[in-house]
Amino acid sequence: MNNAYLLIGGNLGDRLANLKNATKEIELHCGKILSSSAIYETAAWGFTEQPPFFNQALQVQTALSATELMQQLLTIELSLGRERLLPLGPRSIDMDIIYFNNEIIQSEILTIPHPRMEQRNFVLIPLNEIAPNYIHPVLNLPTSILLKQCKDESHVYKKTII
Repeated sequence: MNNAYLLIGGNLGDRLANLKNATKEIELHCGKILSSSAIYETAAWGFTEQPPFFNQALQVQTALSATELMQQLLTIELSLGRERLLPLGPRSIDMDIIYFNNEIIQSEILTIPHPRMEQRNFVLIPLNEIAPNYIHPVLNLPTSILLKQCKDESHVYKKTII
């Protein structure tokens, strides 16, 4: 079995329902969710003139390869209404593979570890909650240290979900 860390998020529609639907689909089609972070809200990164995002990190145990997992995640995104209209633009759901085992992968559809993840609080804060000691296979630093070194000044707020 393979160990994957994902970041899921979105900023359109019912953001909480979209995350819940995404986790159900991941469990049905990708593998068992072993752990999940709280849900965090953050302003959009890059293209900032859009609604804030909800984000959540997941640890998934899967029999799929990294490429198969990414293809399945893209299929789930489409089934949940994802439209790719503008790079870094608003979206109902987005699912990225942050880590896959300790692999380093560079292909047409996939880069693992996720590029620039160490520069983004919205990735590091939820990931640190579930994997503070996980070692980035390129930078050779744990998530907790990547978070401490991150220069991103954007605020990430833990949501209280009732």
